[in-house]
Amino acid sequence: MVNLASRCARFLSGQCLSEKYPDDGGLFAQAAGRSEQIAGFFESCNYNAAIREIMLLADEANRYVDTQQPWVIRKDAERAGELRDVCTVTLNLFRQIVIFLAPVLPQLRQQMEELLNCTISSWDDAVTPLTGTPVSEFQHLMKRLEMKQVDRMVEESREENVAEQAAAEAAQPAAGDHVEVAAEGAESAAAEFHPADTWKDGGDALQNEPLADECTIEDFIKVDLRVARIIEAGHVEGADKLLQLTLSLGGGEVRNVFAGIKAAYDPATLVGRLVVCVANLKPRKMKFGLSQGMVCASGSGGTEVFLLSPDSGAVPGQRVH
Repeated sequence: MVNLASRCARFLSGQCLSEKYPDDGGLFAQAAGRSEQIAGFFESCNYNAAIREIMLLADEANRYVDTQQPWVIRKDAERAGELRDVCTVTLNLFRQIVIFLAPVLPQLRQQMEELLNCTISSWDDAVTPLTGTPVSEFQHLMKRLEMKQVDRMVEESREENVAEQAAAEAAQPAAGDHVEVAAEGAESAAAEFHPADTWKDGGDALQNEPLADECTIEDFIKVDLRVARIIEAGHVEGADKLLQLTLSLGGGEVRNVFAGIKAAYDPATLVGRLVVCVANLKPRKMKFGLSQGMVCASGSGGTEVFLLSPDSGAVPGQRVH
């Protein structure tokens, strides 16, 4: 993300941004349109979703730079105006992204203000481009993390743990102290201990819902399970158990789903979350509207409902095999 500044700021150092914001194919406007959604993620403490959306904007901005190639344009003195416009767009996209990141990277915001000689007064500054201001000499904004730094942190942590363990052992009663110990019972408990005991995997759930009959692989693949992102969530008027979810499968493909999870989830906390949905379930007409799928969850119902979520790295549209 910080490469956006380093790739263009040097070309305008000591000069000014374009007086009029250039045509960028709608990139700045599209990012501005995501402002409220990103703010909502921060307000609901859904930081993963917020950063993920912001980094998508950084990807799009970097693709713009790769396409425009300002380092090639600068070699032609007659294209100085074009170079200024390309750098103006890129630095505005960078500024916009930094504003979105300001809640978690306030120092980067200050560095950006110094670079572009501007002041960020509110979140809404992200929807208006910056023009005509001077560009300062570029200074490195972040340093790449080196493995030797990680190794040093690990070693320091190991030394601290050894010291803490030694202190804890020193605090234990000495062998000659009068301490009553049920040695025989302790040995028996240790012999019977198994790591799985700590997981508390009782059999109640399986007993309450016994395993279904065997199915073939052909039966299984008829059910199209997909990773989906909840992009909207809300209460359903007149429904005691339902929430209305809008699921994105990526590429503009969406599903409207009514899910019986109202007692377990606040809809405000669901927006941006990845879930697993049955994407090819026959739509069902309900009095509240058309339900076009089903989100997968475990639990006995009511407040005991637990939505299934894929590991990080999964993206909407991927099939669950």
